[in-house]
Amino acid sequence: MSGSSEIKRKTKETDIALSLQLYGTGKSRIETGIGFFDHMLEGFAKHGFFDLTCKVEGDLIVDGHHTVEDTGIVLGEAIKEAIGDKKGIKRFGSFILPMDDALALCAVDLSGRPYLSFECEFEAERVGYLDTQLVREFFYALSYSAGMNLHLKMLSGHNDHHKIEAMFKAFAKALDQAVSKDERIKEVLSTKGTL
Repeated sequence: MSGSSEIKRKTKETDIALSLQLYGTGKSRIETGIGFFDHMLEGFAKHGFFDLTCKVEGDLIVDGHHTVEDTGIVLGEAIKEAIGDKKGIKRFGSFILPMDDALALCAVDLSGRPYLSFECEFEAERVGYLDTQLVREFFYALSYSAGMNLHLKMLSGHNDHHKIEAMFKAFAKALDQAVSKDERIKEVLSTKGTL
């Protein structure tokens, strides 16, 4: 399992080139055209120790929806490809992350079955140039294209910047756990024998 992938996806709405190394050092080069979204993806890479490059040209003249959602689709595809056959990985990961007033819980199961549970309310319509409604859309797209169970829950918090950042970092830490290898796991961690 190399832990790396490169995905390109071009539609009438977005043109995305993304590369991912799951077992990296946290280096990133992100250009989505939405500054706060770049910041969140940089935090995801840094705190998960993922090497990530992502260049997106989207129809921002319309709004940020296609850019954010399609980036979620492509990142999910990249995670799925980089994980490969899932032999030897822990499969599950969870993390509770504090960010000032915000406390976010994230749990991941790389089961092959897509599911998103997202429990967070935002006060502001935007943080920077990112529409807060798109945070859920990003994680929904990612969870379905990656084929993962993803649970995100805001345990407490007031500031929307902190809440969103806590979620991205908690997801990074949980995913890092889930893709990490355990020498005791010889095949895949499932009684079915497959994931």
